[in-house]
Amino acid sequence: MELHLVIDPARPRGEQLLRQLRGLIASGRLTAGTQLPPTRLLAQQLGLARQTVAEAYERLALEQLIEARPGRGSFVRAESTPESAPPPQAPARLASAARLQAARALPVPLLRFVETPLARYDFIGGSPEPRLFPHADWRRHLHAAQRQMSEGSAHAPPAGLPALREAIAEQVSYARGVRCQAADVIVTQGAQQAFDLLVRLLVGPGELAAVESPTYPPLLGLLQAQGARIARVPVDDQGLDVAQLPAGARLVYTTPAHQFPLGMAMSVARRRALLAWAAREGALLIEDDYDSEFRFEGSPRDSLQGLDREGHVVFVGSFSKTLAPSLRLGYLIVPSARPELREALLHLKHLADMHGPGLQQAALARFMAEGGYRRHLRRSQAEYGERREQLLQGLRPLARWLTPVRAEAGFHLAARLHHPTLDAPQLAALARRLDLGLYPLQAFGEAGGDGLVLGLGRIDGPGLRTALARLGELLA
Repeated sequence: MELHLVIDPARPRGEQLLRQLRGLIASGRLTAGTQLPPTRLLAQQLGLARQTVAEAYERLALEQLIEARPGRGSFVRAESTPESAPPPQAPARLASAARLQAARALPVPLLRFVETPLARYDFIGGSPEPRLFPHADWRRHLHAAQRQMSEGSAHAPPAGLPALREAIAEQVSYARGVRCQAADVIVTQGAQQAFDLLVRLLVGPGELAAVESPTYPPLLGLLQAQGARIARVPVDDQGLDVAQLPAGARLVYTTPAHQFPLGMAMSVARRRALLAWAAREGALLIEDDYDSEFRFEGSPRDSLQGLDREGHVVFVGSFSKTLAPSLRLGYLIVPSARPELREALLHLKHLADMHGPGLQQAALARFMAEGGYRRHLRRSQAEYGERREQLLQGLRPLARWLTPVRAEAGFHLAARLHHPTLDAPQLAALARRLDLGLYPLQAFGEAGGDGLVLGLGRIDGPGLRTALARLGELLA
């Protein structure tokens, strides 16, 4: 163990050593039971005579701050703080205390879900099945990327590795009808960084932003952190109600393919109305396409960005829902007609993280280029499709209590609760006693009504049958 001690040769060395060791013990940096370095070793490290260190240890032992254990060494005693030590003083108030308090008050409801251990049968949403992750392929591409990076820089530029940007542009053009080139893609550390960059750039204190209601809570937190005014715009069975958008909003956040958390898709008429509104107001639209790769009903719908001809839509996607959240890889696609927006975002991103994780980006680029990503999506689509059908069938006997909201895509379903004496938060609390994880719609805003979000990523077929049986017993 090497202690951080500084000895001034111009002053009495023994007194300095004694005072510093006493301070480390009193402050708790040397906790009870910690072994001190042997006298010979500490003397060598500090350039002192061994006798000087030994005398300091003897003095500390007399003060009952340390104890010598024969054959083992010197250890900090449990009763290490002298009775005469003054009580700790509260630190002086910081000049930025109000800002700290405001940040502590920001809404983080999803943090509670993250910090709570999963139940045995857990309907958590937005979390993909870990067993579907292509471990063998990923290791192979990671090793190849590591060999490649050893020959050059392991840092990705702020916009991301060119090979990955090319692969993302090809994928979203093919699967989501997005109109873009690789130059329009900025790779981010998850979709959350993309939202953070856009909110910080586009909305200032007191300025107006509009969000769907209910919506994704971290987006609300980012807007509140900026001091923005927030307009919560209701949704219906056609998605965002464009007629209720307020004039003067600089930014609109929307999930047109699979409304979060309710699940309905925005109609084509509403999409066109939203684009016309954005053109009139000069607003930018954030299209969060978080899990629309998994489609189970209806004909494929192009992205909102694919309908945009005037450069008002920023498309945001993530690999957290398709591969694994721990990769922390997402992306945003800037309209080609807005080079000034792309440059501003790149400047902010450079200031935020300098460069991205080159190793993961290189592995993902290889994985996508060789077709592994599309194979993984097909496999995941089949698995989640089976689970979704099983969930819908299992909810039919519970129709007197729960009604699923129709959704064409995504790997979670919302279900509205119509129980005369029980609400979803109560139900979720009771379900924990049965090792069953349920998530109320109310966590995403009261506008969602009373109900549950039922994710399919962490609960397989046999587990799903058991979970639905327990839910039925609880409701009954």
